[in-house]
Amino acid sequence: MLIGDTDKGGLVLQMLTLTGAKALDDVVSSTITDMDRIKEATDRTLRWVDRCISAHRKPHSQNLFGIVQGHLDPDLRESSLKEMIKRNFPGYAIGGLSGGEAKDSFWRVVEQCTRPGTGLPADKPRYLMGVGYPLDIVVCVALGVDMFDCVYPSRTARFGTALLRTGQMRLTSNEFATDHRPLEPGGTGPLKDYTRAMLHTIVTKEPVAASLITQHNLHFMLTLLREMREQIRNNTFNEWVRKFLQDFFPSARPAPCSACPPRWVRSALEACGIGLDDIFDWSAAEELPDMPRDSSNAPGGNKEGKKAEAKGKAAAAAAPEDAS
Repeated sequence: MLIGDTDKGGLVLQMLTLTGAKALDDVVSSTITDMDRIKEATDRTLRWVDRCISAHRKPHSQNLFGIVQGHLDPDLRESSLKEMIKRNFPGYAIGGLSGGEAKDSFWRVVEQCTRPGTGLPADKPRYLMGVGYPLDIVVCVALGVDMFDCVYPSRTARFGTALLRTGQMRLTSNEFATDHRPLEPGGTGPLKDYTRAMLHTIVTKEPVAASLITQHNLHFMLTLLREMREQIRNNTFNEWVRKFLQDFFPSARPAPCSACPPRWVRSALEACGIGLDDIFDWSAAEELPDMPRDSSNAPGGNKEGKKAEAKGKAAAAAAPEDAS
């Protein structure tokens, strides 16, 4: 839907009878370097916010969220944060991310927007737009984010990829042609009775496959978020995060090991008091991707983890002894 007038756009959102709506914003790519355009977009977003507030006719039945912009620039983000907080919205969105920027920049913007004392209010919903990787969601919940939206679970399902606690499983691979194990052993989701071999025969060929794997991926994401909510209530979230990462990156282990999770994860979690140095070898040569491939595909267990462990031991044995 193309809406040329900001005020009419706000009215359309109200006519859709949504319980929550976002004020219109001017979004620029997170990879552009034109500071004049970035500042223009940040300023225009603020002007549009005020017009949306003026046009909002149902404040008691529809929550209007303001969107914090400012690109990757800390000063512009700070300015946008202060102005949005002044307007006392019932909830806030963090926009302008997940567009190809470096992950080290990504997490620092999220941390700035959720930082106790100067970030968005902790007693109101904080919504991170366009973020859907399981790893990103876990780290950003640790940083203080409450809500997310993304096409990733359904888009990746259309290409035959299922999300698991041990990474992503690309069911198009021929290795699954004779793998008659359940998609997720011990799982309780909508595909608990479907084998990998059965799904392999229909992915990218039968339209129903996209629907089936989408159901699985959405169940996976909702279960992940429910689990995190419960861990936060039980005050056991920090240990849960550590266990999640160990399951998600089974080939990454304590030293000596040849592989480690993405290093931005270590920095981001250190910022919120979750240490990882005792469970991973951050000096490892191989930095694993944000969405690792499921390493339990072939019957017989985690071959990648065993290989990484063997490499680490070999490297340690070959290293010269400390002269001291």
